[in-house]
Amino acid sequence: MANHTANKFRTDLWKEDSIHSVDFYNQWFMESAPEAYRVARAGVVSRVILTLKGLDYLYGINLNRVIDNPQFLSVLRACTAPPIAVDRLAGLSGTTKTLIKTLENGKVPSRMDKSAIEESVARILNIVNRLLDFEIFPWLRNGNTPSAQMLNRSSAIIADRISGTLADPIIRNSQEARQFKAIDEFLQNLGYIKVNSNDFDSCTLMPPKSYAHHMNVPVRISSAKEINMPIDVVIQTTETINNQMPILVECKSAGDFTNTNKRRKEEAIKVTQLRNTYGVDSIKFVLFLCGYFDTSYLGYEASENIDWVWEHRISDFLMLGI
Repeated sequence: MANHTANKFRTDLWKEDSIHSVDFYNQWFMESAPEAYRVARAGVVSRVILTLKGLDYLYGINLNRVIDNPQFLSVLRACTAPPIAVDRLAGLSGTTKTLIKTLENGKVPSRMDKSAIEESVARILNIVNRLLDFEIFPWLRNGNTPSAQMLNRSSAIIADRISGTLADPIIRNSQEARQFKAIDEFLQNLGYIKVNSNDFDSCTLMPPKSYAHHMNVPVRISSAKEINMPIDVVIQTTETINNQMPILVECKSAGDFTNTNKRRKEEAIKVTQLRNTYGVDSIKFVLFLCGYFDTSYLGYEASENIDWVWEHRISDFLMLGI
């Protein structure tokens, strides 16, 4: 592979690029994050309404209904005063976080004895019933059925509680979608074809001018153990010869400096495992950066011989032989 580089040696641009990257991220956040959150919240509101109706507006919180619809539990945890975290509910009910998370994912443990499941769920529901927030569900005080307006108001409050805990994952998912779309558009404008990562036994078998999302690349972590390393985007360039390794791209988008500097060693570990498996000269591991990446972070990555492309200047991919 030719010795192409993008930004790791351009130290005179690091500070300015970091500033531009922060501005790019903040502009995206102000323009797009509220909409992403709104769309996700709308889905949560619908889920809350379905749960409340499925439980007869909380009059029907019982063992059979929850075992038949275990996903209701994630909404019920937000219906209490105060809302109960998974670990707190597990402690109060004498059950386990694993059981609660399994139920909230819409499943009943297949390896757990039926009577043990029923006993555990009954204890969980006993805690939920004792802690229900009557201020949010005023109809429970007098045994009435809520009006449509009252139901919508209560559902919105619960949805806000749930969405508050989902805000970071919602933003992360939106960031990933944005970065993948940017790479897609850039590569396709150059005539690259997107392929299915599952169609190839090895990334080296990808045809020239092709790319794939979420491809597993095998790496050795010891002489006797091999694992699959997930790579965000794999790009096979026009220079392909003798089944060479493609460019491996890790997408990273960050809204603050603290977390990026805490996690910067992760890329170093990844690239070390790749180089130990395929050889130092065979690996072109590149970061696709947007957001809060300061010169300290960039210096660390450069010291590990890791290169990067900025989302605000995506044309730098051309410098890597694409």
